[in-house]
Amino acid sequence: MTYVSPSSKSVLVIAHRGASAARPENTVAAFRQAEVLGADWVELDARRTADDLLVVHHDAHLPDGRAIVDLTAGDLPDRVPTLAEALAACGAMGVNIEIKNDRGDPDFDEHDRVAVAVAELLSAPAAPLAADRVLVTSFNPATIGVIRERSPHVPTGRLTMNGHDIAGRIERTAAAGHVTINPWDGLVDEELMGLARDAGLAVYPWTIDDPDRMRALVDLGVDGIISNVVDVARSVVDGRP
Repeated sequence: MTYVSPSSKSVLVIAHRGASAARPENTVAAFRQAEVLGADWVELDARRTADDLLVVHHDAHLPDGRAIVDLTAGDLPDRVPTLAEALAACGAMGVNIEIKNDRGDPDFDEHDRVAVAVAELLSAPAAPLAADRVLVTSFNPATIGVIRERSPHVPTGRLTMNGHDIAGRIERTAAAGHVTINPWDGLVDEELMGLARDAGLAVYPWTIDDPDRMRALVDLGVDGIISNVVDVARSVVDGRP
């Protein structure tokens, strides 16, 4: 699948951490199932281990309380894939790589080593994904700024769950060269859509599992729906009951 620009009429079905309602989230099984259920794209989360391997996991800690950044790759459970394994499992789908670098997490890194490594991966001669099949996002503007600087051909987007000064946030996102704004679903209304359109940004809200809300978002003109229930989103986007 190719990256869809704001001018496209298509609405992407984006599997949140894979088909996470059907399989354990952010696992190879969840990514493979997402394609089976009809996802166009997958959203996943990138972190680093103590030995600087890129792995896919949403939380900074494992369920047993150990911080991923304190563990080597060999210490991790088998269900936690490397980023390379996850990308391979996504098959023909596009991939939204969310880089986790929040100040409150134990793996916060002011040097943005995860972003540097992702940029190097996506800029390599044998990159696992073409630029039209990848989107890199983060809540941290400095983090996605590293991607813009080091891999300017890779589309980037800003995650937000803060509605304060949304007009300014959208303006700054576009001015920084990003192509999407990925807001919390509760922020998405006609005003936000108008602001994003005027700024030339695509809108990929998260995380929507209610079919009525999905239909409302399609009517508002969003470019993609990030959902745990891929089959439901697929049916809504395709116009099936």
